[in-house]
Amino acid sequence: MSRIGKQPIAIPSGLDVSVENSVLKFKKGNNIKELDTKGNVDVKVENGTITFAPKSDDRQSRAYWGTYRALANNVVVGLTQGFVKQLEINGVGYKAAVKGKILELSLGFSHLVNYEAPEGIEISVEKNVITIKGSDKQVVGQVAAQVRGFRPPEPYKGKGVKYVNERIIRKAGKTSKK
Repeated sequence: MSRIGKQPIAIPSGLDVSVENSVLKFKKGNNIKELDTKGNVDVKVENGTITFAPKSDDRQSRAYWGTYRALANNVVVGLTQGFVKQLEINGVGYKAAVKGKILELSLGFSHLVNYEAPEGIEISVEKNVITIKGSDKQVVGQVAAQVRGFRPPEPYKGKGVKYVNERIIRKAGKTSKK
């Protein structure tokens, strides 16, 4: 039995949820998100909650049960609260700036690194902290990973782009002979 799949999802006020065939449609204002379950689970929307149940009792159907419940919960949270990832830039001369939808990074290369934010993602910079906001958890995480990938933190001095709560394990540098 899926412990995640059993839990119902409460529908907050202002969010409209409907089921057509096997597609869940979420609507808040002019934001519309769809989640296609491809007929792998039974979905019911009633009394202000969304409940999921497996189609059959086989292993694959039970695996989809928890997965689609988690994906639907991510859509609900994304449309009501949104998701945020924060990155920190460490290093002498390393800096970031936002110009329109383009994040401009100076990371010690001979050139600037320009990253264009995808649709639905908002990027802001304050001192050495880059904040990435959006309603889709997967896209926010992917954008943060791509920005971090331009200059991952190195283990000797910790220079580079890291998540705010990430801990970098430091290595000892070279030691001289005595």
